[in-house]
Amino acid sequence: MDSPTSPRSSSSSASLMENLMGLLRVKVIKGIDLAVRDVRTSDPYVTVKMGKQKLKTRVIKKDCNPVWNEDLTLSVSDPTLPLKLTVFDHDTFSKDDKMGEAEVDIKPFVDALRMNLEGLPSGTVISRIQPCRQNCLAEESSIIWEEGRVLQKMYLRLKNVECGEVEIQLQWIDLPGSKGL
Repeated sequence: MDSPTSPRSSSSSASLMENLMGLLRVKVIKGIDLAVRDVRTSDPYVTVKMGKQKLKTRVIKKDCNPVWNEDLTLSVSDPTLPLKLTVFDHDTFSKDDKMGEAEVDIKPFVDALRMNLEGLPSGTVISRIQPCRQNCLAEESSIIWEEGRVLQKMYLRLKNVECGEVEIQLQWIDLPGSKGL
């Protein structure tokens, strides 16, 4: 049996770090005009998935325009995997109702991270992504260099539902010991 200090267990954690590129912080800011799934309102929460990882926000009771302002952090080993958001209505006595979903391609964000941006003034727009049929953007999304960090704020139009948008922001976190970008 391996002890925490045995070479075998430390090499498995080292290989995990070798595959890990860094962390993606997804700030789930708010929902806008979300669908009604209860009598006159909903009790929404958001799940964020990437690969096998799945995180969720807290439930906000009786609000179709909820403000979460919650940071959900995912580890990234494959930047080609899409980020999938699903909004649900929490139900106490039955299965939670789906209130729409959206998918985000993080490749443009990762491409911006790979650029040499040191020395740029804070607030510089690195790239702009236009809404189209291949993405869920409700409006243009800018990738910005802000105080030494690359940030991307976006409004996502939810699919498979009559109405609703979710505002999120992406931020990258480098991890010491990871393979990086």
